[in-house]
Amino acid sequence: MSNSVYEILLVEDNAVNAQLIQSLLSNSHTSVLAEGFSFNVSLVDNLTQAITLLNHQEFDAILLDLMLPDGKGMESLLKIKENAPDTPIIVQTANHEQEENIIVRAFQMGANGYLRKKDLDTNLLVYALRLAIERQQYIEKIAQLKQQQQQIDEFASLENLANSIQPSITARMFASESLKEGIPDVFAELSEKYGELLDLALEERAFRVNHDISEQLRELASKLGFFKASPRDVVDIHTKALKEKTQNVNLSKIQAYVDEGRLRLLELMGYLTSYYRKYYIGLSNLNIISTPDLDNI
Repeated sequence: MSNSVYEILLVEDNAVNAQLIQSLLSNSHTSVLAEGFSFNVSLVDNLTQAITLLNHQEFDAILLDLMLPDGKGMESLLKIKENAPDTPIIVQTANHEQEENIIVRAFQMGANGYLRKKDLDTNLLVYALRLAIERQQYIEKIAQLKQQQQQIDEFASLENLANSIQPSITARMFASESLKEGIPDVFAELSEKYGELLDLALEERAFRVNHDISEQLRELASKLGFFKASPRDVVDIHTKALKEKTQNVNLSKIQAYVDEGRLRLLELMGYLTSYYRKYYIGLSNLNIISTPDLDNI
């Protein structure tokens, strides 16, 4: 039977408790609950070390003592949650009269489980870890499936948009072939450039820097206009870039690309419209952008 190894971060300043947990997990093979699983434990004894390690390594779960030398109670939990938002956290509590209130508050602040130090044994420890880890895996799987469906819907909307706006334009003015079919090298180059602009747009949003995206989109629209690109070509470029950028990235970044891409697609469409209105007589009478369709993107 294949063995899955779970990486566990143990944040515990009490050497006796730390040694007990490490011993229980090293002997977890004696528990039927651990069949097919083993646990690799990384130990730190303070909050600062834990945060440093979380910034350099991924863990499947965190066992957190709420009373640390540099973090007390919920402060420790919040700091850990801030630095590892998607990693399940199991808090360890001591036996005192406020324990029940502490457990309730810990769950309210984002904990995924709890263990009483006085009750620790291999079965309880393995059960708590597997429950927290597998619940998180289920949540991530559901989120991934939802995101995949959203991507399918997004690309279907783009295809519908492209199909709806092409016939009224290309027959009257543009080349019969799309850029993708007629000059694929140019199409690939323009798609790559547009993808780079999407990256810069995300940087602007995340780090509040200025890359002057609008001016670069205006220049891209001029290049598209030079090749007599149609609105369908703009949608094709956007779709190609978006598909490439959303491969092998996390769900939050996929959503960021989709959200930012919608805005940049509309902006690029607008600049292309302005280009044609400026350089081609009578183009302003053509219905280039169909607002109802764009609203469905």
